[in-house]
Amino acid sequence: MVRQRSILSLILVLLATFLISCGGPGVAVAPPTYTASQLEKIQTYVPKIQAVRDRSEELKTLIQRKDWIDVSNFIHGPITEARLSMTYITPNLLPKDQPTARQVTRDLFNHLVKVNQAALDRNSQQALSNSQAAFVDIDKFLQLLPQTSNQIE
Repeated sequence: MVRQRSILSLILVLLATFLISCGGPGVAVAPPTYTASQLEKIQTYVPKIQAVRDRSEELKTLIQRKDWIDVSNFIHGPITEARLSMTYITPNLLPKDQPTARQVTRDLFNHLVKVNQAALDRNSQQALSNSQAAFVDIDKFLQLLPQTSNQIE
């Protein structure tokens, strides 16, 4: 009986050793990258966002001149189109960047609502601070985008 236990123990030790040695690190998975299709879709919308970003001084000037109708038109026109482009880009970003992109897009929307409300209230200080925050949001979003085409799979 003692002999059977020692043989059984030896078999269990050998089996455990074998299983542990076979259970080494898994196959290395390559980090996620952008496909050519994703890069193409992203690059379709980037110029629209960048064009609005480049016009930040125009909105600042409109607010300083208290030209509230043009401020509202700028918010509901070019900036809203840029926000829509950001929404179209988000699903094409890497999975780790998508939640951040969605949050930045929501923040942009909230700042635009505040700029619009400030324009209705004719509050230039509030409109200026929220418009600056909106362009910071656009900058944050642009930093999430792939910089080169070297990341193609």
